[in-house]
Amino acid sequence: MRTIETMIEKDRLGRIHVQPFFRTMSKEAFEKVMLDCEMKHFPTTEKLDYFRTPQEGLLLILQGTVHIFVKSDDGSPVVIEALQEGQLVGFSNFSYFLGESSESLERHQLEMEIMKDSHCLQIPYSVVQQRLSDETVRDFILRKMSNRLATAYSLLGEQAKLPDDWGDSEPFVRRVQDFMKTPVTTVNREATVQEIARLMVEQKISSVMVVDENGRLLGIVTEKDLVQRVVANGASEALKAGDVMTENPHTVSRHDYYYEVLAAFYDYGVKHLPVVEGGRLAGIVTFSNLMSKRDRGSMSILKTIEESSFLSLPVVKTAIYDVLSNLIHDEISTIHTLEIITRLYDRLARHCVKLAVESLRAKGIGEPPVPFAWYQMGSGARGEQFMLTDQDHFIVYANLVNEDPEQVESYFAKLGEEIVVHLEQAGYARCKGKMMSSEAHWRGSVFDWRQRLRTWAVKPTDDDILLGYNFFSFRFLYGDGLVNKDFIDMVKRQVKSSQTFIYYMAEQEREKPIPQLNQPLLTLFRGRAKRETIDIKLHALFPMHHCLQILGIHKGIVNATPLELLEGLVTEKELSAGFADEVRHAYEVALGTRIQLSWKKHLRGEDITTEIKLENLRKWERDQVRTMLDTARSLQSHLLSKL
Repeated sequence: MRTIETMIEKDRLGRIHVQPFFRTMSKEAFEKVMLDCEMKHFPTTEKLDYFRTPQEGLLLILQGTVHIFVKSDDGSPVVIEALQEGQLVGFSNFSYFLGESSESLERHQLEMEIMKDSHCLQIPYSVVQQRLSDETVRDFILRKMSNRLATAYSLLGEQAKLPDDWGDSEPFVRRVQDFMKTPVTTVNREATVQEIARLMVEQKISSVMVVDENGRLLGIVTEKDLVQRVVANGASEALKAGDVMTENPHTVSRHDYYYEVLAAFYDYGVKHLPVVEGGRLAGIVTFSNLMSKRDRGSMSILKTIEESSFLSLPVVKTAIYDVLSNLIHDEISTIHTLEIITRLYDRLARHCVKLAVESLRAKGIGEPPVPFAWYQMGSGARGEQFMLTDQDHFIVYANLVNEDPEQVESYFAKLGEEIVVHLEQAGYARCKGKMMSSEAHWRGSVFDWRQRLRTWAVKPTDDDILLGYNFFSFRFLYGDGLVNKDFIDMVKRQVKSSQTFIYYMAEQEREKPIPQLNQPLLTLFRGRAKRETIDIKLHALFPMHHCLQILGIHKGIVNATPLELLEGLVTEKELSAGFADEVRHAYEVALGTRIQLSWKKHLRGEDITTEIKLENLRKWERDQVRTMLDTARSLQSHLLSKL
């Protein structure tokens, strides 16, 4: 006789039991129905028939992302729903479950595609019927179906408007696999340049891919390569693909979003991006092909950023907020939302620095006297900034050799102020703590910064530790790559010899314990006015980031976002992969809660806060907050155990 343990891994049972569909069941009743359910694993890119018969019941997504789509007349997929962790697949069968219909879904030709490696629980019809007798479950289903119905009507209305307003439009989150070209014209590295040129002319293409015998990408040869490396240099016609190709070209994945690919074209300055899967060539995306598939969201925002002048910078904020609104409305996952928005903000910040440099040139102040690098700190550097906040940034420039120190400092003082002015024009408020490159102690040479770090480490005050927290969240965004490398190397060497500073940072975490919510939240906080709220930033995001930051510094990991720190700490065997997954989930819950809370306040024109009133939370939301804080506290305990 099979047991729950053999059917479903033990560590998943707790996550399943707290889902709204099962939450009200006793442990015994829950274990009994689990024997009728089945755990299913679907790898990325797998396509499946959407439930052909209602008796198959529902799928509860425990991890991953799936899309439900229907094929149009031309065979192309049209996504109906994008579902993620905690959501149910199969709501369209409820007319059958309720006895209102006996029809199959086959006529709809619905399919399900696994967009991200997914673990799901199949809940058969018999269990669904049983759970529908629970009023709490019926209420949950009604709310979810109402939300999806509202979304469906909204999308229908939007699609009806788009042809008039914009012509054909693509979804903002369309994937590479939807518009890449395949098959791709390929040659081996021994093909002559004459053969390559003939292929380009015959097939009316501007690039060919160079692959090995196993179909693995070796390089790319473009028209530009032939002109620059063969024709312009008067090179021998005996040259082969291996002689003129660009090795290790920039590539994209078939699962990348439309916007990510468009940004890659701008970032890398190329017009061809091979699509690689498992090291093998799977397709190609060209800039012209992407333009023909452009959508109004990504095209307009990139154009707005790239073409903005000082006077038009305020428009960019509105454009980015429009994109953010769409992502929140479409319930795109928190991590994906922040990835997309962070890329936009990064482009905006870089553009502001570029405009600042050009402004000094136009004023007759000239070019930077030495190479420099510009870094962001704070939420922008952590990839957590979804709405524009205040400025946190600094400048590092190359060590001086024969340059006049006063002239160099004079230039970068002007540049720092010019950057602040441009960012302010774009919507970033000036930092009240003056942690900006317009301030003398937030700019300097690599040597200056080494001295600064040494000063912090000798006898750190509370203010120094606060500065350290902000500083060590830095991320390189603009400037010279060699200066950045020298700076990163210096920081790593410095923190290696400054363990006392790291110890004091950790000690501060000991003095700020995360609330322990083992009791029911409303019981715990009832009648205690000062504790009727949870500050999602103070009690969750900051502690998690600080702990990851300190552990990362200890392992020599700097210039990284929290998710990159998590990955690095697993690689360094500081954290187990399982615990890192728990922290990643807690981090996403905290970020998602913060985004939803702040965005609603923004729409209502209220002051943005990160406090949650416990009395306003539903039971499952309180459970989620409790689990998130428990995980954050476990991470804090792990850090303190290292002292």
